[in-house]
Amino acid sequence: MRNFRGHRRWRTCCTLTTALVSAAALAGCAADEEEGVSKPSVPEVKALHDALPQSVKDAGVLRFAGDSHPPFRSVGADGTVTGIDTDLQEALGQVLGVRTEIKIVNNLPAALQGMLSGRYNGFNGPVQATAERERQFDTVTWMTSRTSYVVPKTGKAGISSAADLCGKQVAVVKASIVEGQLEKLSKFCTGQGRPAAESIGLDDTNATLLAAQSGRADAAGMTQAAAIDVTESQSDKYEYVTQTEEQGATTDNLALLVPKEGGLGPVVQKAFQKLVDNGEYRRVMEHWGLKDVMVDRPVLNIAGEES
Repeated sequence: MRNFRGHRRWRTCCTLTTALVSAAALAGCAADEEEGVSKPSVPEVKALHDALPQSVKDAGVLRFAGDSHPPFRSVGADGTVTGIDTDLQEALGQVLGVRTEIKIVNNLPAALQGMLSGRYNGFNGPVQATAERERQFDTVTWMTSRTSYVVPKTGKAGISSAADLCGKQVAVVKASIVEGQLEKLSKFCTGQGRPAAESIGLDDTNATLLAAQSGRADAAGMTQAAAIDVTESQSDKYEYVTQTEEQGATTDNLALLVPKEGGLGPVVQKAFQKLVDNGEYRRVMEHWGLKDVMVDRPVLNIAGEES
C-alpha cells in the first residue's frame, strides 16, 4: 500500500460525540493543513490573464464547484474548505491574476449543471475525462488513479480483496468514475459465475462512508487517494481493497472540467502547465502524498487525443 500521508504531521481535528455528528467528521477530519507549510506563491502571467474570458476578468474571480471529497475537499464545521483543491486552485489563480472560490455542492450532477448554467467556472474533480464529457466540457487531466473500496473493520461481510465484493452492496457516488469501475467489477463477478456487486448510488463520499458504517452497504467505493486518506485518518475503523486489472480496473485520467463555451479551458491548461514548469504542481502533490499519481503534463481533452 502506498503511504499518502505518513510523511506529514497532522493536528487532531475533531472528536465524535454523537452518531449524527457532521459527515465531514466521518471522512476523518482529514484536511487540517500541516503547520509550517507555505502557501503557494507563483508569479502572474499577464498573457494568460489577458486571454481569460472577459466575464472572468470583470469578476476578478474563478468560481469552482466541489462536492465533499477528502483529501481533495474537506469541509470544516465553519464551512472552510481545505485540501488539494484549495492549494492547486489558489496557485492557478495566482498564475491567472484572479482570486479563486470553492462552492460546495451536493454531488457531481449538481457541479456539472452548475457549470453549464454559468454559476461556476470549473470543477476540479476527481472526475474522469471521457469523450462524452468532452462534448460539453474541456478537460485538463492532472492526475491518475485507481478505484478502491473502504470496508469497516467491524463488518461481517468477510471482504479481504475486491473479488469478495461479488454479491455485496457497495455505496458509490452517483455518476462518478467509481460507479463505472464497479460495473466492470460486476462483469468480472458474473464472468466467474458469481453474483454481481449491487451498487447503491449516493450524493458524495461522506454519504458512502455513512452507508458502510451503518451497515446499509458492505463497502464504500472511492478513488485510491480518498481511500488511503480515510483509512490512515481512521485506521481503527476502516481498511481498503483495490480493484485489479483482472477485475476490470483501469488507470483513470482524472481531470479539471470547465465548460467549452467561453474558451477558458485552453487558458487553464496553459496555467496548469506553468505550475508544472515552476515546480508548484510537484510541491502540492508531494505535500498531499500524491507523487505516484502525478502526470508529466496537464493534457487538454485527453479522451479526444486518445480516440
